[in-house]
Amino acid sequence: MRIDAHQHFWKIDRGDYGWITPNLSRLHRDFLPADVEPILKKHGFDGCIVVQAAATLEETDYILSLSDQTESILGVVGWLDLSSKEHRKHFARYRLHPKFKGIRIMIQDMPDPTIILEPNFVDALREYAAEGFPIDLLLKHEQMQCALKLIQQIPTLRGVIDHLAKPPIHEGTQEPWARYLAEMSEYPGIYCKLSGMVTEAGQVWRRENFVPYVRKVVELFGPERVLFGSDWPVCLLAAEYDQVMLILLDALPEQWGDIERQRLFGLNAKEFYKL
Repeated sequence: MRIDAHQHFWKIDRGDYGWITPNLSRLHRDFLPADVEPILKKHGFDGCIVVQAAATLEETDYILSLSDQTESILGVVGWLDLSSKEHRKHFARYRLHPKFKGIRIMIQDMPDPTIILEPNFVDALREYAAEGFPIDLLLKHEQMQCALKLIQQIPTLRGVIDHLAKPPIHEGTQEPWARYLAEMSEYPGIYCKLSGMVTEAGQVWRRENFVPYVRKVVELFGPERVLFGSDWPVCLLAAEYDQVMLILLDALPEQWGDIERQRLFGLNAKEFYKL
């Protein structure tokens, strides 16, 4: 099974997506499953994991409703406010949906990332870790120290780092990103998505810019704990879907064969999200 483990869909007039302004002209329109399904088929993908793009319960309801109508949506990663006393109530409701497969913590958008280290937040996440429920972690490389402290408090967390934790690809530097990523990789329940790289490289990039970052992730997590994600349509800010595929394929270790590629392009996502 081939799976794109990170895509988004939205309807602008729903009003959830304040970050998609008219200035982002490439993204400021509706993106729905019919727009990407021909591309998925072209690259031999059976389907995708849809990840929330707004910190609202209403958007999670919306993408779950899309999954009811769309066979190619294999799973949905929604959103919960873990600081709210009602997060378990909403979780219980979502768990009734067969395609609800994870929740995402949007550390990237928090005004103070240390919120995730507050006792009530840690206790809430510890509950989900005890159940083995998948957690996506969206963060910038500047927030990695804080995220590492969270993982250290919940060593059994079943988590995946989205977009390689957004390293400074445009600068061509790796530290301290690589050091923090190495510490995170020591926890066996932590995976990493090879996704979202092109938007961290700026508008002018070359394929070789991405090689050291892909190789570092693969070195640390191995072929068993990496997932491919296109980050479509956000990737369109810097590259087309075909280019995203070529960038990753060019950067993979030469010794990787069919087994390693099958894990990266689907089997790991199937296992991580318990499809």
